[in-house]
Amino acid sequence: MTKGAGPLLRAWREQRRISQLELALRADSSARHISFVETGRSRPSEDFLLRIAEHLDVPVRERNALLLAAGYAPHYPETPLDELGTLREGLEQLLQGYEPYPALIVDATYNVIAANRGIAMLMDGMSEEVLTTPLNAMRLTLHPRGLAPKIRNLAEWRGHLLHQMERQIALHRSDGLRALYEEVAAYPVDDPGESAVDNSPVPYVALPLRVEHDGRTLSFVSSISTFNTPMDVTVAELAIETLLPADPATVKYLQSMLP
Repeated sequence: MTKGAGPLLRAWREQRRISQLELALRADSSARHISFVETGRSRPSEDFLLRIAEHLDVPVRERNALLLAAGYAPHYPETPLDELGTLREGLEQLLQGYEPYPALIVDATYNVIAANRGIAMLMDGMSEEVLTTPLNAMRLTLHPRGLAPKIRNLAEWRGHLLHQMERQIALHRSDGLRALYEEVAAYPVDDPGESAVDNSPVPYVALPLRVEHDGRTLSFVSSISTFNTPMDVTVAELAIETLLPADPATVKYLQSMLP
């Protein structure tokens, strides 16, 4: 178990493209000690591993794995979402308070934890094939029987989502996320779509999602929020995505549909 911590630490350091000397300067250590830990010649302390993990921006779940590999107990708990009590209630109130605009909460592999009525409206008419539990935001969006046929700028939005997943895979080294990426990237794209920017009557401040609903084109810009300095694995992996209307027509339509 002790020998396992060194290769893990080295893998994270190399992935971040940081030299042993640079990491030592950041973490108030020495390149020699880091080298000894990586090769298994020295057993790192728990405090050392946590400090190094912080400077390497290692995800919370993987920090626990690093500690376990060195023979220590996990430092961060993983609380079931249903047991988060006040936090869970606050998140649900946040989603409801954002209505009529769409908002949802996803976990590290984009499984939908909760969603509001705005999201439910966009899911109208989807195939049961993509509505099976657990609901997954990437499948719902990119599956040819999901939202994809209704997205006017599918090529642009698909490229944005795939690039987002690629960045997360590089950061988290998640097998589950990579499997999801390979699945959704392989979905057929029947229509290359239009350019959201070139075909828009209004200027956009960010790449919009332009989606058909009941004969109208609704336009949104997306924002993703996470928790600062999480101390729990579950909380660290939650993300809140909100879709903000990008033009007055979308605002008016949503307010009429979900008063």
